Amino acid sequence: MLAFSNPVGAGTLWFHNLTTAEGTPVAYDPQARTFLPMPPFCANREIIGCNWIAPEEGAFCRACAMTALAPDPTLPNAMENWAVTEAAKRWVLDNFGRWHWFRPEDSGMRPIFHMLADGHTLAAMGHGDGVVTISVSEADPVVRVTRREALYEPYRTMIGHMRHEIAHMLWWRLSLREDFLLAFRDMFGDERTDYTAALQKHFDQGPPQDWELFYLTSYASSHPHEDWAETAAHLLHLTDITDSFVATGLTSPELPRHNWDPYSEPDCALLINVATALAARVNHINRSMGLSDLYPFALSETAHRKLAFVHGWLRRGALGF
Repeated sequence: MLAFSNPVGAGTLWFHNLTTAEGTPVAYDPQARTFLPMPPFCANREIIGCNWIAPEEGAFCRACAMTALAPDPTLPNAMENWAVTEAAKRWVLDNFGRWHWFRPEDSGMRPIFHMLADGHTLAAMGHGDGVVTISVSEADPVVRVTRREALYEPYRTMIGHMRHEIAHMLWWRLSLREDFLLAFRDMFGDERTDYTAALQKHFDQGPPQDWELFYLTSYASSHPHEDWAETAAHLLHLTDITDSFVATGLTSPELPRHNWDPYSEPDCALLINVATALAARVNHINRSMGLSDLYPFALSETAHRKLAFVHGWLRRGALGF
């Protein structure tokens, strides 16, 4: 994620800022990728702290307009959790926008979001026919950590959920291309395998003993659809870790050049090698404070090939059709 200049003075603005340090209201323009000090601001600004601009006064921004179903505000903490979830969504939409997905130049369908709060039953997250369903309850760190530990996962965040579920939606869009489907099945396997049965087997029996040799996560081993979504999410993790590192002015001998843009890098092997080297350094820093690793994963040779496959298709973007 980029760091942004202050449009009304000195200093840096960060992606979630609503005001400058001096208190001037600002909003993010996702098309120009800059902050503006003037309305129209998103209609959700006062409701959930959305800091994007809107096309006109009283309208929703590009991101909020994708939410067709909001959580029940009478449920405990629903609005606070929704605000955190929408912030994660904006971050990830901007990530995908670096490859021209879901921007005005993209003529394809946008994801439709159903944001649900847990009531008497848990809200299941997933994707189906362009609709991304997210449980905003996981914005609560206690809920999220409880579920992460129950599922033996090393990493679970709202940004991670958004990257994973939107990746499912992009697979759905890409699957309209026969050349994509043929190449996908050669790399990931046949997605026509019974999905429900495959997930049930995974939760009943666990992953194969040697899953680390072929998959980025144990969950990726459950079905080709999940392998794609996990791989795409990890591609974004690694690209955005690197982009954020560069944006903050940090330097490292692995970086190819000054002001290198990881999102425009065509060489996936170079991108991943730089990203994993930087992640290892930050992992070491985190350990000095007793914190979890920033990126607690190891990449096999097969994982590298899958990341390169996803990179090739996502980097060509919506304009590659």
